[in-house]
Amino acid sequence: MHLLKIFLFGIYLFFSSIAYADLIKPNVDIQPYQVVKIQLISLMNNDKPSKDNGIIQTWKFAHPNNKKITGPLERFKKMLKAEGYSMLINHYEHTIEPIYVSESVATFEVTVLDDKKKYYKFKWQVEKYLEEGPLRDCWLTTAVSQPIILGSSI
Repeated sequence: MHLLKIFLFGIYLFFSSIAYADLIKPNVDIQPYQVVKIQLISLMNNDKPSKDNGIIQTWKFAHPNNKKITGPLERFKKMLKAEGYSMLINHYEHTIEPIYVSESVATFEVTVLDDKKKYYKFKWQVEKYLEEGPLRDCWLTTAVSQPIILGSSI
C-alpha cells in the first residue's frame, strides 16, 4: 500500500510539472486579441489540467505594473475567485470585440456568460511592454474593468 501511494504521488508530480510546463509564455508573436483569448479560454477551463491552471496562465500575461497592484500570485487567485471577478472562472462562453487598437495599446469589450447563465461585460486592456528584458515587445494585460451585469440568458 505504501509503494502504491508513492507511485501515485510520483504520477501526480509528473503531471503537475507537465501542466506548468505547458503554460503559454508571452512572446512577441502573440497579438493583443490572442492574449485576451488565451486568458479567457484558460479561465473558462480553470482547473484543467490542474487546479487553478487558468488563473496561473492568466497571471503569466499580466503586465509587471499590474502584478504590483494585484500580486503576488496567491493574492491574484483570491482576487479572481472573489465576487468581483468570479464570473470569469469556469464561464460557459465569451466574446471579444476590439474597441481600440494602436501599435502599443489595445482595448477590447469582453462579454462573458457565467456558470449561472448571467452575462457580464468588461473592458480588457493590453499594452506592449516597452522596457528592456525578456518581455520586451510582448503584449500584456494592464487593466480589466469591474464587470457590468447585462442580465440573464434565460
